Amino acid sequence: MQPGKRNHFVVLSRYNSWMNQKIYAACDNLDDATRKKDMGAFFGSLHRTLDHLLYGDTAWLERLRDNRFTPRDISKTMYEDWEELKAARFDMDNEIENWIDQLDLSTLDEDFSFTSNVDNKTRVLPRRVLVQHLFNHQTHHRGQVTTLLSQLGIDIGPTDLPFMPGFTA
Repeated sequence: MQPGKRNHFVVLSRYNSWMNQKIYAACDNLDDATRKKDMGAFFGSLHRTLDHLLYGDTAWLERLRDNRFTPRDISKTMYEDWEELKAARFDMDNEIENWIDQLDLSTLDEDFSFTSNVDNKTRVLPRRVLVQHLFNHQTHHRGQVTTLLSQLGIDIGPTDLPFMPGFTA
């Protein structure tokens, strides 16, 4: 593995934290009813979409870091309380950054087997593909969140990676 491989995931983990800080700061200014209002997104509301993001990160970190998975009902909200969700989000962001900082690069090209909690099918993919998926999943649903915020008249500012403070490739 080349040294740049870790840097790629380090940059994505820092980007994840930066974007979550921006999004949660914007959502902090909303009342609970607005955060929980069904606005037609995949998971309905801002709150449920953010909760789903945390669900996904929890599941993938359990699998990829801990070699275990605790089945959870994907249709259930993990955190109904905003402050608890926010605290868990920022704890998870720290866990992701710490894990990536210590990631054993020699394992990235190894096959990794997992059973999906969505369709109950077992898949085998290179670990690096699933680490990348962790970050792609975040970006996908954060895009939905920024769209919902935009519909509420809230612009969180630049969201592109090159605009992240301190960004270096």
